[in-house]
Amino acid sequence: MRSLEAELESARELAVDDLADAIESIGFECTRCGACCTGHGEDEHTATVFPDEVRRLEDVPTDDNLEGETVPDAEDREWRDVARPMPYGLEEGDDGLEGETFEWALETDGCGDCAFYVEDEAGVGACTVHEDRPLICRTYPFSVGLAGTSQPMGEAVDSVSLPAQAGADSEDKAGVLRAHECEGLGREISREDAEELARALKERAVRELEEAIGVRDEYEPADQEPGEVVVHDSEGAKRVDGTPLDE
Repeated sequence: MRSLEAELESARELAVDDLADAIESIGFECTRCGACCTGHGEDEHTATVFPDEVRRLEDVPTDDNLEGETVPDAEDREWRDVARPMPYGLEEGDDGLEGETFEWALETDGCGDCAFYVEDEAGVGACTVHEDRPLICRTYPFSVGLAGTSQPMGEAVDSVSLPAQAGADSEDKAGVLRAHECEGLGREISREDAEELARALKERAVRELEEAIGVRDEYEPADQEPGEVVVHDSEGAKRVDGTPLDE
C-alpha cells in the first residue's frame, strides 16, 4: 500500500488537461436540481469541508438577492453555523451523539439540507455563498480516485482512467476520474468549463491528502467527557464549536 505522501505527490502531478479530457468525455451541466445540496429521507446532507473553508464561510456575506437563508448574517456567524461534526463514527448516547470523528461537514437545516441552500417558488435551487462554496461543492459530481482521496455521496456511476504521468512505473499510479449520481451528467460541457472544473478537482485531491496527513500527524486519543463529541482535523482535536480541545 502506497503512503499518503506518495499519493500526495501523485495528486500534485495530475495533469489538468487529462482531467479536462476525462470530464469532457463524460459531460456535465448543472441543472440546479439541488440533489447534491439536500438531504434524502433520513439521510442528512453530508459534504466535507476543510477547517480553513469553515473560517472563510464564517465571514462570507450571503447573497442579498436570495431569500430564506438559514444561517445568521456574516457579522453574527460562528463555526457551528457553518459546520458540524461528520456523523460517521459517532454513536447515539443518552444526550445525543458522542465519540470521535475525523471530518467536518457543512451544517444542515431542520430538513437535512445544506444550511446555505435555498429554493425559489419554482423549486430551482441556489447556493447563497456560491462564489465562496467549498471545493467539494465546486467539483461535484466528480472526484479523483487516488488511494488517499475520498469518494463522496455514494458509489461512482461512471469513471475514466487517467493517463499515467511521465516516469510512473505502473498504471495504478495514474488515478481515475469518478462521476457520482447527478442528473446533469452526460450533457455537453465547454472546454473552458471543463478546465476550470479540472483545476478545482486537482486542488481538492491535493487538499484531501494534505488534510489526511495532517490528521494522522496531529491525532492523539481524546480525553473526552461522556456525551462529548471530538473532531480530529489537520489542526488537532476540536470541540463541536471549533475551539481546540486543550483550551
